[in-house]
Amino acid sequence: MTVPLGRRERKKAATRQKIADAALQLFLERGYDAVGIRDVAAEADVAVTTLFSHFASKEALVFEQDDDFEQRLTQAVTDRAQHEPLIPALRREIQALVRHCTADSAAPIRRMIEASPALREYEESMRLRHAESLAAAIAADLGLPPATTTCRTIARFVIDAYSLAREATDPQSAVEEIFRMIEAAWNVGRPSRPA
Repeated sequence: MTVPLGRRERKKAATRQKIADAALQLFLERGYDAVGIRDVAAEADVAVTTLFSHFASKEALVFEQDDDFEQRLTQAVTDRAQHEPLIPALRREIQALVRHCTADSAAPIRRMIEASPALREYEESMRLRHAESLAAAIAADLGLPPATTTCRTIARFVIDAYSLAREATDPQSAVEEIFRMIEAAWNVGRPSRPA
């Protein structure tokens, strides 16, 4: 059950969203490299320090839903039904995420990311962090240490499935194809729960 946000939390969330919306609008209008942090703060009508209290860097403004993405993946593991297998739960979440990011409305953002070495580098570091969080959730679900190789490998495969599928001609078919391989790998290497 989700606990309703208090007034202060709602205000912070609204400010964060206002900053993210202003940044995206400016980046798409002028180009990512042509927009500075001060431009974004002015457009959002906030101080630069306020912007940095919500976003650690200029790149983070583009990936403002980063925490939500990571949380959705780990919740696919932790919130699934007790007897639901792991891989189908992850496949369902990746399908939803791929559908979202391959929508026509996401195309300009994707082009902007692809055109910027700084954004591509930031996205790659984000992917590695997501994979580590997902691996930790999988390991915890099985009662294993977070650094268990099989858990880390499957987590990387899942994160890569997202990236590969969103670049495919038929993203949903790509998710299905990739997850058949992930499921086969999981079935071969799945660690057992400790006794």
